[in-house]
Amino acid sequence: MTEQTIIRAVAAVLIGSALAAPAYATECIAPSNPGGGWDFTCRSVGKLLTELGEVDGNVQVTNMPGGVGAVGFAHVAADRSDDADLIVATSTVAVTQIAQGKYPGGLQDARFLAMLGADVGVIAVDADSPYQTLADLTAAMKDTPDQVIGAGDGAGSWDHIRYLLVAQKSGIENVTGLRWVQFDGGAEAITQMMGGQITVVSTDLGEASGFAESGDIRLLAVLSDEPVPAVPNVPTASSQGIDVTGYNWRGFYTGKDVSDAGYEAWLAKLEAVYNSDAWKEAAINAGLIPNWIAGEDFQAYLADQEAEIAEISRAIGIIK
Repeated sequence: MTEQTIIRAVAAVLIGSALAAPAYATECIAPSNPGGGWDFTCRSVGKLLTELGEVDGNVQVTNMPGGVGAVGFAHVAADRSDDADLIVATSTVAVTQIAQGKYPGGLQDARFLAMLGADVGVIAVDADSPYQTLADLTAAMKDTPDQVIGAGDGAGSWDHIRYLLVAQKSGIENVTGLRWVQFDGGAEAITQMMGGQITVVSTDLGEASGFAESGDIRLLAVLSDEPVPAVPNVPTASSQGIDVTGYNWRGFYTGKDVSDAGYEAWLAKLEAVYNSDAWKEAAINAGLIPNWIAGEDFQAYLADQEAEIAEISRAIGIIK
């Protein structure tokens, strides 16, 4: 039985309970368990869609975990591809999975709508680390790669990809020689780094900011186009000569067969949410930077991101 067949079978089992829920005019699928980033995206945006009068009634949030979003993707593609009342929360994590062939389809199998915000990637070391700058770290990665141990989420994850992009753009050609240890999230990786087990962590600012504020770790770079207001003294990687951005954006897609009119209607509704003060406050409180890219611009952005992730995934043997 193939991976895609298993995903579809799991989706079929999970959908039964979802379909038993009360009917709502609008639904948002969070392809994860309650409490995660996709769940936050659905619930916070769904609440504002109702409060701003962009939809009738409340938005039904359906949690559909499995396959890092693959179960939800398969469900929409197979059974609800033309449902104009349905949106699905997504992020850079999903594009990483798509680029690595782990979803039962590609970007063309959904209509991606917009991103409304993004968590920014950071490169962090322990407060007592000898590496004071990103250049110090990348020099050590070149000269003594066996002594630099990076960490974050699993091998091939967005945390890992961002770390390898920094290495690659600093001039390291053989990124397969770099050591990587995977943990269940950035917070656990940071804790292990503070204990001396690893050297450097690649993660989101939202997971690292508390440790940085307490002085336990040092942020060497933010992977953003501009300095981040929450940590104004931390330089960007690009300002240090390493042209890498690493946003974990948060946004939505809908079914691939939704009409142009239905698609444009969703763009207008989501833009109204984005332009509200309430969304700006909710995003910032969640550690996100409000950021709007939509429609064709968003789809072009995703195509570029997928290609970049696929290239480095091949370099490290995640895909062929």
